Amino acid sequence: MGPIDADQFGLIAREHSPAIGNYLRRRMYPLSMSDVDDLVEETLIIAWRRRNDIPAGAELPWMIGVARNVLRNARRSRMRRSNLESSLRAQPNDASAEDYVVADASVRDALAKLSDDDREILMLNAWDGLDIHALATALDVTTNVAAVRLTRAQARFRDFFASVEVR
Repeated sequence: MGPIDADQFGLIAREHSPAIGNYLRRRMYPLSMSDVDDLVEETLIIAWRRRNDIPAGAELPWMIGVARNVLRNARRSRMRRSNLESSLRAQPNDASAEDYVVADASVRDALAKLSDDDREILMLNAWDGLDIHALATALDVTTNVAAVRLTRAQARFRDFFASVEVR
């Protein structure tokens, strides 16, 4: 794509910030929803610093990959802080974003049985609408690896879903 100037980056940021915010909003647990704006801002700061690494035509998946790493870092920070605070007070048992969105208990149970990586790739594909090429960019893997991971995650989900008792 070549060097990206401030105006081009501004257009990219304005176009994709809502999608980045939605991505983060759906995955905030155990973080507070009030942290979304801070995480979007941190994602944009990193994207600005690495603006010449943004692949042309794949700006959103690339930025989702950055947001994914920002969210992981925030969760690790939260976990360290939580461990320190755990001696002071008990943490509430909040439901995850999937619990609020997925109404069907059997789907929720099947999703809960998946690993974090399997659940993440399924949600990126289903909720965020990322195809194999976009998944590869967001996860920073090859297209073949993304396709294999998605296929295996879907198969594991189907197996777990078939084994869940109907309530």
